[in-house]
Amino acid sequence: MRVSSTRRSLIVTGLTLLLTAAFSAVAPAQIAGWIKAGSNPNDYDMGTDNNVAFTGKSSGFIRGNKPKPEGFGTYMQMFDASEYRGKRLKLSMMVKTEGVEEWAGVWMRIDSDKKPGIAFDNMSNRPIKGTQAWTAQSVVLDIDPSAARIAFGILLAGKGSVWIDDVMFDVVGTEVTSTDIIKGAASGPHNLSFEDKPEK
Repeated sequence: MRVSSTRRSLIVTGLTLLLTAAFSAVAPAQIAGWIKAGSNPNDYDMGTDNNVAFTGKSSGFIRGNKPKPEGFGTYMQMFDASEYRGKRLKLSMMVKTEGVEEWAGVWMRIDSDKKPGIAFDNMSNRPIKGTQAWTAQSVVLDIDPSAARIAFGILLAGKGSVWIDDVMFDVVGTEVTSTDIIKGAASGPHNLSFEDKPEK
């Protein structure tokens, strides 16, 4: 059994976000509650757009501000996980895009005091691309009893613009499938001899 190129890309992208969103230099929040972060946050403008909204009068946005934005930017928050421990949590939001050349994604990460990223999804296996009208997007994670913090946001890699509105959290039952890409990742290295047949 081998790790497919898609799976490998998913794992690498996930680990990159786990590290950079947790430990990169973070600029001051531009609006209450929201933090500008990512691997290259200065390559992206983030804030409130008073001219675009799904409901109400404004939305949050990320926009590449250079001809070739490097890495990714994320507009994010982090809060205490106590209320949600032992539950399955769905993060949903309305997302609108324009000219996204690489990809964008809604993301959520669960951290314990001992380890960041005990559960994680950033939609890297179902990326948002191109130009799309307002569309509901979501991620679903199990909140471990050891969870200390929940981080979440919207990310953009490369050129384009992304808007978000109507961000919501809902506790859901087990009939709603978890989207955790850590649990879906390969348990270890595979096909080190290059003799395994491709997956069908």
